[in-house]
Amino acid sequence: MKYLAVYCGSASPDDTNYVELARETGRILAERGIGVVYGGGRLGMMGALAAGALDAGGEVIGIIPDRLAGSEVANTDCTELHIVKSMHERKQAFTDRSDGFLTLPGGVGTMDELWEAVSWAQLGYHHAPVGLLNAYGFYDSLIAFRDHMAQIGFVRPAHRDILIAESELEPLLDRMEAYQPHTPIFAMKAEEL
Repeated sequence: MKYLAVYCGSASPDDTNYVELARETGRILAERGIGVVYGGGRLGMMGALAAGALDAGGEVIGIIPDRLAGSEVANTDCTELHIVKSMHERKQAFTDRSDGFLTLPGGVGTMDELWEAVSWAQLGYHHAPVGLLNAYGFYDSLIAFRDHMAQIGFVRPAHRDILIAESELEPLLDRMEAYQPHTPIFAMKAEEL
């Protein structure tokens, strides 16, 4: 993995551990030679992620919609900053420029990005690993919900393990590096669906 799309919030939670987690993630990715592709913001966890990577000598590619860039939240310290017209264009650029997806704790926008990465993998629009950093148990309920969807039959057995979850970053990155793509829906026969 040369580049990872990293999804996280632009908010700064009251619990400062989350912002520090983002900064530490940026540093570790830079030390492993993995470039960060992210939402291009300078605030909250996004800003901390970028600062951690840049401070460690890493490459940071920001992709931000023009409406947000115009609100003075764009991070002009990025190695590259790309201003796009829409959120859809932004998410497509994440997919085009990345070798995998890493989700840190975040809110609604982070969930939108995570589930799109999982859905696109399931369909076969990409074959990259999708990692979920379940730091502080933040995503315990989401992982349980994923398991519930699989038990009911809304997630096929072949796709249950698309989402790779770990509570620590280093084991998560190791599992993402070792990821073997599954059979996407586009390649399945009707009787497998």
